[in-house]
Amino acid sequence: MFDVVIPTIGRSSLYELMRSLAAARGPLPQQIIIVDDRRNPQTTLDFSQFPQRLQSIIRLIQGKARGPAAARNTGWRASSAPWIAFVDDDVTVDSDWLERLSEDIARLQQGQAGSQGCVRVPLPSDRPPTDWERNVSGLQSSAWITADMVYSRAVLAQLDGFDERFHRAYREDADFALRVFSAGFHIMNGTRTSAHPVRPADPWISVRLQAGNADDVLMLALHGPRWRERAGAPGGRWPYHLASVLCFAAWAALTADFAWRRIAPGPRTPKEIGTLVATSAIIPFAAVYHRTRGLLTMPARLRRPA
Repeated sequence: MFDVVIPTIGRSSLYELMRSLAAARGPLPQQIIIVDDRRNPQTTLDFSQFPQRLQSIIRLIQGKARGPAAARNTGWRASSAPWIAFVDDDVTVDSDWLERLSEDIARLQQGQAGSQGCVRVPLPSDRPPTDWERNVSGLQSSAWITADMVYSRAVLAQLDGFDERFHRAYREDADFALRVFSAGFHIMNGTRTSAHPVRPADPWISVRLQAGNADDVLMLALHGPRWRERAGAPGGRWPYHLASVLCFAAWAALTADFAWRRIAPGPRTPKEIGTLVATSAIIPFAAVYHRTRGLLTMPARLRRPA
């Protein structure tokens, strides 16, 4: 016996997920608990768009609008089933997903807290993937992601569920898995598969994703300096980003000092200040360029003309 919990922020992909669940062969869950986690919902979710096969088992509850960790907690705490299948609202399940989910649950032994589904990210076949597409495709090799994950309700209750201090869809799944292992439980790999399409994103998505660095700090505080090794999480480019920022800060400080040394003795008119600020930023590069050019051409210049 199991329930399916789906946190949603109102994506239209939720209806694609529900259609794929309705089309999947295998035993239906006791309930499909949809947690509406929209911050300011103006309308209710349209039940009429959900497949008829699922209508009688769908339960809609309101979330706290505090991120997926809190939404999942709201969902599983509203369930009485011994197993909770968490599915994200932007995946679609394969045609045998329910059948394989039941088999995966049946194979769980004592001491096993849950089962990880296989997540497939379809990528274009006619061109190289974009940076955003490559980012999303990393889900295929990520461990314990809650896009398709089953956990025992008893283990969820024992560990008090997901840590709601993780407000984004980032690291909250790895945090819970590490706590599962620390409590002496295991997570097995399941046989079911779901697809996680690459949703459209604006050009600034990669910048907004950097907010996850704050969650990495929380992971360090909660799980110690070796948390990346335990979670199988790549180190990323943090040292290089830090070096870039420090170098830029040094350049900005030196440029400001140089500009002020030129501005201070002068008339300090707007035109003079604007000119000196602009040229002070360029002069160091021009000086280095010409000094380097001089060094490279020095042998030829030292030769006396015949």
